[in-house]
Amino acid sequence: MVRKILVSAALVSALFVVSGCRHKTQNPLANIDSKQPDKGLFDRAMDSMKKAKYQESRTLLETLINTYPDSEYIARAKLALGDAWYNEGGTAAWAQAEAEYKDFQTFFPNLPEASEAQLKIASMHYRQMEKPDRDFAQAQRAADEYKTMIQQYPDSPLVPEAKQKLREVQEVLAERQFRIAHFYFLRDNLAASQARLQGLTESFPLYSGAHEALYELGLLYEKEASGLSKQKLPAAQKEKLVAQFQNKAIEAYSKIVTRYPATARVSDAKRRLAALDAKIPEPTPEALAESKAEEASRQKASMVAKVTGNFKKHPGVEASAKVGEPNLSEETVPSAPAMVQDLTNQINGMQASQNIGVQAIGTGTGTPGANEAPPGTQPTDPKSTDPTSEGTAPKVAPAQVNEVQKTNNGVDVTQEPATEQQKAADAKVDPKQESSSKKKGKKGLRKLIPF
Repeated sequence: MVRKILVSAALVSALFVVSGCRHKTQNPLANIDSKQPDKGLFDRAMDSMKKAKYQESRTLLETLINTYPDSEYIARAKLALGDAWYNEGGTAAWAQAEAEYKDFQTFFPNLPEASEAQLKIASMHYRQMEKPDRDFAQAQRAADEYKTMIQQYPDSPLVPEAKQKLREVQEVLAERQFRIAHFYFLRDNLAASQARLQGLTESFPLYSGAHEALYELGLLYEKEASGLSKQKLPAAQKEKLVAQFQNKAIEAYSKIVTRYPATARVSDAKRRLAALDAKIPEPTPEALAESKAEEASRQKASMVAKVTGNFKKHPGVEASAKVGEPNLSEETVPSAPAMVQDLTNQINGMQASQNIGVQAIGTGTGTPGANEAPPGTQPTDPKSTDPTSEGTAPKVAPAQVNEVQKTNNGVDVTQEPATEQQKAADAKVDPKQESSSKKKGKKGLRKLIPF
């Protein structure tokens, strides 16, 4: 009897244990081969990552890194830790992934996987890149990271992919600069437009609209030359300044013909060169082949892509070139105020011996300097106006008209007393000419009306 009771109790206890185990969370560190525990942890982490259990995968990887610092799986575990954040996605997760990848590059800079980590860092910013008319911070970061990838790991097999992504990012950055430059050009802010266009044509030679930017830059130089030709300057100096801007326009048009001979603006550029009496250059066979290859590699967005693109955050990059070497130098944008100051200094140097007011081209109306006489006046002898010069008496200071006059019951006491005739004239005031704001007395029945 006692034996039956003990057996029954054992069965009940086993049932409780089994039922309780069903509600427990499985330990991710269980069932690991004791002979190679670091390999077991790594394999379990990779299996969890494949099943999109990123938190569980990171827990296993961190356990491996902290418990077995000398394991042969340390490098792969650190890279996989960044991959877990990368695959999870989202702004916060990508920030953590970038930190893990940077940490991996610090500890293992010579491993082939370092270039892979750098490419993924750039790709995260690329995927967050916005359209040209929006915030360009992520596009700029993506360009910087792709340049770092190409320069630091030139022998990596991932370099061609990085170059293509860099071309696409630079297409977006160049489009942004062109839109800003065109905005300023239409509003006659020529200095700001010139600065943007110059920086664009120098920094982004593979931009699909580089020929348009050069053509607009040439028109801008011609517009500045025309404005200078209307200024009141000595003939020789004016001719020099006008020729300076016309030569810049010729350089811009000539570059379209020689660097982008397969684009649609070549005929317009040749027409402008002929109007400026400039020699029309001929492109080399190599330049013609290069331009044709670039234009042939570009794609046109379909009608569906154009419609749906308005609802997407990521910009379309179909127009970017698929061939050619992207620019790895820093983007340069000349200073518009420095350009205006340089032109002003040239004009002031030319008119130093003359008193001519000059209007700055595209920047607003200029005014004579503090020590210059206004236009149409002759400078006076400084001794004739200096009260301290010898042989002359100081002039009486003029009456101050910008101060509140002292009054006494509404009468200006600073003025001379009025004569009797003036008082009599003031007394005869036409009631029709009195101010309408003066309160008039009521007559008749209107006295009973309270308003």
